[in-house]
Amino acid sequence: MRWSHYFLPTLREDPKDSEAISHKLMMRAGLIRRLGAGAYTYLPLGLRALHKAAAVVREEMDQAGAQELLMPAMQPVELWKQTGRYSVLGDVLIRFKDRTGKEVALGPTHEEVVTDLLKEVRSYKQLPMTVYQIQHKFRDEPRPRFGIIRSKEFLMKDAYSFDVDVDGLNRSYQIMSDAYHRIFRRCGLTVLACEADPGMMGGEVSHEFMAPSAYGEDRVVQCQTCGYAANLEAARYQQTADSRQQTAEVQQPMETVKTPGQHTVEQVSQFFKVPARQLIKTLVYDVDNGHVAVLVRGDHEVNEAKLARAIGSPDIRLSSAQTIERLTSAPVGFAGPVKLLNVRLIADHAVMGVVNAVTGANITDAHHTNVNPGRDFQPSIVADVRVVTEADRCPTCSGPLTFVRTIEVGHVFKLGTKYSQALGAVFQDPAGQLKPMMMGCYGIGMNRIVATAIEQHHDEQGIVWPRALAPMEVIVSIMDTQNAEAVQVAERVEQQLSHAGLAVLLDDRDQSPGSKLKDADLVGIPVQVVVGKAWQQARQLELCLRATKEKQRVSEELLPAQIHKLLDNFASS
Repeated sequence: MRWSHYFLPTLREDPKDSEAISHKLMMRAGLIRRLGAGAYTYLPLGLRALHKAAAVVREEMDQAGAQELLMPAMQPVELWKQTGRYSVLGDVLIRFKDRTGKEVALGPTHEEVVTDLLKEVRSYKQLPMTVYQIQHKFRDEPRPRFGIIRSKEFLMKDAYSFDVDVDGLNRSYQIMSDAYHRIFRRCGLTVLACEADPGMMGGEVSHEFMAPSAYGEDRVVQCQTCGYAANLEAARYQQTADSRQQTAEVQQPMETVKTPGQHTVEQVSQFFKVPARQLIKTLVYDVDNGHVAVLVRGDHEVNEAKLARAIGSPDIRLSSAQTIERLTSAPVGFAGPVKLLNVRLIADHAVMGVVNAVTGANITDAHHTNVNPGRDFQPSIVADVRVVTEADRCPTCSGPLTFVRTIEVGHVFKLGTKYSQALGAVFQDPAGQLKPMMMGCYGIGMNRIVATAIEQHHDEQGIVWPRALAPMEVIVSIMDTQNAEAVQVAERVEQQLSHAGLAVLLDDRDQSPGSKLKDADLVGIPVQVVVGKAWQQARQLELCLRATKEKQRVSEELLPAQIHKLLDNFASS
């Protein structure tokens, strides 16, 4: 492949709208181009990398016994309404009407479609069964960012397992989890398998495969002592005595104090000269057709994923200022749990250990002091509804917790019978009775594999591709295209290497040697071959491994064998 005729436009500067390293380098290296918000075109070199990732995924899915199929991206919304997810996704679901007036959606995922399809399986003798596809998905992201890491259109591998019982689901789940570890290892990615919140997918158990990255959108809580890891939405912590105790401190009579203009935690804390942990925040949420007031300590934040699980409703959102004032008789910043009527109180565990707390008084410009749970208010639910902090300890071994910024590259779920019951995917057991299938779901972001590989494998000069994802394996650069002999040698080398089974890019552009070498580093092809001074001086070719920048001189005859050796050593390192 000659660069002079290859659509590979490189850029010297980072695009103005780029933040993540992968976004900058994919644009600069001519892998992608932005069409609109959250929509990207893959140029030839970028598409080759995406295809390489897909090849690894297919091999591992096939080896794990999954069967590939392809389902429509356009789906009837009736299926989504049957499972209740039509309203849960809301504006994220891209919907429109066809010419007959029927409402359809571009699928953000395919649980409904595959469940409807597998209804054709009627007997336990046909199970277990796992199917998968590599298909485009569509989500109307409110804030697409980081290039292809979060876009409105993306490529996903989604697999679905169908079993007769929980034991079968557990086996399928483990098979897929093991396959995921192999996929990410082959692609050169470092990942953490973390406990996760199932979210709108449903089910009781899920794990995310999170790749550490400075520009990751997610944060993972990790214990270096025992290996516990969880997404921040699902992270647990040790219920220490500090968060549950009723101390020996004497409960004082509650008082109401005027606090004009003091409505933030920082302001109230300074006004009363108490630490933030002595405050109890009251946050009002809209839930289904009602409202709840969530209580957390002043130094804690509400974890909305945990809150949704605690109250059994995924549809929660902070109430408007007008709603808060109507329910509490006070503006935002002065709500409190004492005598808060017609609103269910949900308290975090840590709240129950606060003695003589400061809270809003449900009066404009006023707070209560010496408020005590159990005496002055009684929550209807006490649960873990807060975000874990660095002060918390590991729930497994009591070790210290650290926070790691990550990119989600894979997610697996034990769905149970959520979809099979709603859509009638049942099988006949040995006794002739009909039972809903036990389902699992397993997703991998194909685009994210490529982006994450760049996030984890780059240097100041550009991309350093892992071999499994490298769009080309060798780049041959001619330092002087005006030298006819050098051009002939480079063309001959390209043919030899291609015949040896290597994917080769020949840089035959009429540009300066420095510009070519910079571009070779930028696009990150693993092995660089330079036809230049070494050939003129000793009839040798300069060979360089992109990852280490180690250089050596090799004769033309030994070049193919030496490159294969370098690549094999590189892949196993």
